[in-house]
Amino acid sequence: MDKSDIIRSAIIGVLALGVSAGAGQALAAKGDNEKCAGIVKAGKNDCGTSVSSCAGTSKKDADAEAWIYVPKGTCERIVGGRIQTSSDAKPGGKKG
Repeated sequence: MDKSDIIRSAIIGVLALGVSAGAGQALAAKGDNEKCAGIVKAGKNDCGTSVSSCAGTSKKDADAEAWIYVPKGTCERIVGGRIQTSSDAKPGGKKG
């Protein structure tokens, strides 16, 4: 194995690590997670409400509609947290 093979292997390893990290973030938003409302800091919500258009647009801490993804079963254990089931809790929020 010469220097170019070692360098090539190192680059492939770094690229594979980056791809797997990106896939982990995508999975964090789906699967065994739920939308937990009422616990989000202002500007840190994951998506829309009836009065905001999308992520990062909530105006106050602990907004009753603003939500973030948390692992299933976690929201009910957080003081003030409730599972968000509103049809407005999506990209774009309330339409019309």
